[in-house]
Amino acid sequence: MNFLYSGLAAIQRHLAFVSVDPVNWKFYVQVFSWSVTIFESYLLLRQYPLYSKTSPPEALAPHIGKEDFDKSQKYGKDKAQFALFSKLFSQCVDSAMLQYGFYAWCWEAAGTILGKLGYGTDYEILQSIVFSFTMYLLSSLPTLPLSVYSTFVLEEKHGFNKITPGLFVADLVKSWLIAFALGAPFLAAFLYIFKWAGDRFVPWLMGFMISFQLLMVILYPTVIQPLFNKLTPLSNGDLRTRVESLAGKLHFPLKHLYEIDGSKRSSHSNAYFFGLPWSKHIVIFDTLMQQSKPEEVEAVLAHELGHWYYLHPTKMMAISQIHIFTILALFPAFLHAPPLLRSFDFPKHVAAQPPTIVAFLLFQMILTPLEAFISIGMNAVSRHFEWEADRFACELQDKLKEESMTDMGDRLGRALITLHVKNLSTVWVDWLYSAYHHSHPTLTERLKGLESFRAKRAKKE
Repeated sequence: MNFLYSGLAAIQRHLAFVSVDPVNWKFYVQVFSWSVTIFESYLLLRQYPLYSKTSPPEALAPHIGKEDFDKSQKYGKDKAQFALFSKLFSQCVDSAMLQYGFYAWCWEAAGTILGKLGYGTDYEILQSIVFSFTMYLLSSLPTLPLSVYSTFVLEEKHGFNKITPGLFVADLVKSWLIAFALGAPFLAAFLYIFKWAGDRFVPWLMGFMISFQLLMVILYPTVIQPLFNKLTPLSNGDLRTRVESLAGKLHFPLKHLYEIDGSKRSSHSNAYFFGLPWSKHIVIFDTLMQQSKPEEVEAVLAHELGHWYYLHPTKMMAISQIHIFTILALFPAFLHAPPLLRSFDFPKHVAAQPPTIVAFLLFQMILTPLEAFISIGMNAVSRHFEWEADRFACELQDKLKEESMTDMGDRLGRALITLHVKNLSTVWVDWLYSAYHHSHPTLTERLKGLESFRAKRAKKE
């Protein structure tokens, strides 16, 4: 532990200038955030001309009809136009809030609210909670019309939206209540660790973050998701038999197999698993079962079980912990930096003893360009895991010695095509746009990959 603290102290010595030098951090954040927005807009403009193509890629031509392709192109073009407007609008709002002292105002407003309730400035954690939710609610209001447009105009136009205005409002209110119900105690514990551990908070905070993530694995499916969707045991039939048989042969610790009413809100489809290492749950969207045959859904789940087999969720969690550790290791220098708060319009009496939540918020803004690069790396890792999961499905026959799974790769390919056609997913994708935005390979890449896996396996026979 002493070695860890010595290393962290060395980092802080190199960053000591932050606490004394009057750097114009606001200017840098404005430049960084606009640079990222301009770059992302550039990527959209690279992608946009591809929506004008009149035929699918050669590898997909036999699988996607003219009508479905045209619908996909129109949907992609509309989404790209909306994404470009949303991105620039949101950036203008964020930039204005930053420029005109929105965050400093929220901190003072939180103090005023608590003062009227009889609490003084000594209650930093309580003020931090009020500050966070005041900021969250007020900053979300300008972009709320974008969410309404996306749901009731864009998704409605292309036949995906199933949500009613009443359900939309109910979901919004539920989201705010859940954010407060979970966020308030989380934030209180998060900030208490800073106060209790001092500058040696890093390992303690890491332990807390991991514990919270594991707690959410339990709470989300049992408490949170039922507030939005109904999960019912998958009815007896061919699909249930197939999934339970596959899970049993792979020794996957399946506890529950659910159908979720995804069609309540959208006609998009999906399937996933969750749970602790010894107790897993598989969830299949009703829309997926409506759109695909049982043997194709089985192939999709074979892919998902490939993620479990190769420990992909665990590996991604480990990578995210390294990411979090790096952020926390850099943070102490910014935690005790009055010039940082002064640069963002906080008054002298607040900047003299920087509130932890404020310093952490501003620190995250400074990391904006770094996070953009990290997302590219995380997407690359995710795409590699997708390749492995696809290969796993193709090789199931060899792993399980089951002749009935010889065509699992073909079934997965058909299922992927159906998913793309029914979801009107983009089939022409710019490589740089994909590298930055996509956590999955494109459909063309996956079909070629499946063909390659099958060819390599055939050569071994």
